[in-house]
Amino acid sequence: MRRVVITGLGTINALGADVASSWTRMLAGENGIGPITHFDASQHTAQIAATANWTPEDYFEGPDFRKLDPFTMLALVASDEALKDAGLSDMLDFDEAKRERIGCILGTGIGGIIGIEAQHDVLRDRGPRRVSPHFIPKIMANAVSGQVAIRHGILGTTFTTCSACASSGHAIGMALMAIRAGEVDMVITGGAESATTPLSLGGFASAKALSTRNDEPERACRPFDKERTGFVMGEGSGILVFEEYEAAKARGAKIYAEVKGYGSTDDAYHITAPKQDGSGPARAFALAMRTGNVDPSTIDYINAHGTSTYFNDSIETRAIRRCFGDHADKLMVSSTKSMIGHLLGASSAVELVATARSVFEGAVHPTRNLENPDPECDLDYIPGEARELKIRNALSNSLGFGGHNVSVCIGTPD
Repeated sequence: MRRVVITGLGTINALGADVASSWTRMLAGENGIGPITHFDASQHTAQIAATANWTPEDYFEGPDFRKLDPFTMLALVASDEALKDAGLSDMLDFDEAKRERIGCILGTGIGGIIGIEAQHDVLRDRGPRRVSPHFIPKIMANAVSGQVAIRHGILGTTFTTCSACASSGHAIGMALMAIRAGEVDMVITGGAESATTPLSLGGFASAKALSTRNDEPERACRPFDKERTGFVMGEGSGILVFEEYEAAKARGAKIYAEVKGYGSTDDAYHITAPKQDGSGPARAFALAMRTGNVDPSTIDYINAHGTSTYFNDSIETRAIRRCFGDHADKLMVSSTKSMIGHLLGASSAVELVATARSVFEGAVHPTRNLENPDPECDLDYIPGEARELKIRNALSNSLGFGGHNVSVCIGTPD
């Protein structure tokens, strides 16, 4: 079986516009959540979000804003960083035969909702003839993978996955499988999301999914805490370069971690509520280890889905215990969302970037705001401060509306 490794990382999120600054702030347990300022949220019950820490005008020019939705812009910026990190900034100079062996598989949960809302206003106020000719190619979910492929000259398999909060997790799994199958030798994978809009915020709030701790945004996202009241919407992108191991080694690439396994299941229970016994996620965790020939006793860390919603956090805890048995008490577990909010379809990607850094550096970030642990969430969720940890293997978990469960297993190359 062909082995797959991670050789490049890129991200932009509420803590920073690159991996280095984001990772430093994650280890410090810093907050990226604040009041919404890019539109008037005063009539909304939830008025806080974790918006990306960037200035788009620093990266893009006038015509780009007509053709690219913010979710695609975020992926382009993160992909530039990931390829530079991998030593592949010159990919456009590769011959066609080599670029045919490179793919681009990215995920997004909602896609171009900013563009949809903007052009709906144009339709309502100015009529159908004034709707932009760029509208459809700008907002379609597959714009994100298509534009990244165009930017870097990628000629291999290229598509977008869309499965709510598991979207980029599925993209990452497909990237692993494409390389293992010999379809390609390298994949730019991950995801992007920019969906903090009046419509989507209103929809999630009406479903009672969001935290309304508007007066204390820095304390609003509190996974596994007894006082959690809902998730906080986030924004950003995470991009990873997956590469066939022997090829990466031959070119002297830096290897962050080996991608060992992938598990994907469904609850088949309810469109938004997870099944309370945790059986669906537990099967995904087990499958990720089984497809990577990884013994559960060698898992040292889990980057949890950890949304700060009542049902997710208790059910994910239940799923971990169901899968790992007594070994669950030896695991370290933390939630990246406690600092950067919930990036929906991009969450799996940014969290795998963080997990890869954990494996590479031997350190795990804390779960912010875990002050009063819920008795139903009784694992070691790393409250307070980061810890040093030599990681043999780790899981990164994502659970999405639709009952989708994804787990990715990475670790130190054997």
